[in-house]
Amino acid sequence: MKFLWDSALGLLVVTGGLLGLTLPFGKLATAAGVPAMVWAFIISLGAGGVLLCALLLSRQKIRLTAHKLRYFFVTAAVSYAFPNLLMFSAIPHLGAGYTGIMFTLSPVVTLVFSILLGVRRPNMLGISGIAVGFIGAVMVALTRGEAGQPADYFWVAVGLLIPISLAAGNIYRTVDWPEGTGPIEFAVGSHLASATLLLAGILALFGFRAFAPLGGVPLVVVAQVASASAMFAFFFRLQAVGGPVYLSQIGYVAAAVGLFAGTVFLGEHYQLLTWAGAVIITAGVFITTRAQSQTSMRAQGQAA
Repeated sequence: MKFLWDSALGLLVVTGGLLGLTLPFGKLATAAGVPAMVWAFIISLGAGGVLLCALLLSRQKIRLTAHKLRYFFVTAAVSYAFPNLLMFSAIPHLGAGYTGIMFTLSPVVTLVFSILLGVRRPNMLGISGIAVGFIGAVMVALTRGEAGQPADYFWVAVGLLIPISLAAGNIYRTVDWPEGTGPIEFAVGSHLASATLLLAGILALFGFRAFAPLGGVPLVVVAQVASASAMFAFFFRLQAVGGPVYLSQIGYVAAAVGLFAGTVFLGEHYQLLTWAGAVIITAGVFITTRAQSQTSMRAQGQAA
């Protein structure tokens, strides 16, 4: 476990894989009539609640400050509440696999934001890996969803807002990261803040009746809460170890998991071009991982 906790590649695979499971779970829930905002609330409340219990059992405390509260609520809005609402709204129209592909655009947008703000600039090999992954993402996007069922352009546009919001969150969390706080505490605070924002929206727009469809998918709720809790325990650690650009590549892994789960378990069908793009995206992940290793080794050498 210690090796995984300190390994950028291991954290990337685990975090991206768990994120990818959110796509098929979300499709099952929305198909059962659960509103997108309610499902996003379940993820934030479940992950935040489980991790809070783990934090308390380990006898750790959350020491709130004005800086932390700002960090929690801005992160909640930009990284969780808004992109999750977009994702679960788009999945019924685009499919779990296709919506997952939108995550692959996050590294490109994050790179642009990172360069403009001077947060962290990858080397040429890292840029090449992101470019390769982007080419694969474009190939997949051109297919516009499942074979024989082209998606409406409005929902494609909604899907494209997902990586923009995620990229903004990647940069913000690095720029405003409060010192002296562990990744579990960050996950707890941000998700409980997200749950608070989403609950206010649910009650204002739908009322308590919006929660009724959850009774039809109890096992999906349990599975989603478990996977989300595990994912966010690793998410903030990956942020600290890999930085915002490397973190954004969890979308590549999540997209692959979403495509596989959608095809095998949900009966979705995709064109050959979609699968070819997924393979190219995977190649981009390996190239950028290699670049990350070179950057870390160079930094260690300079420190020595």
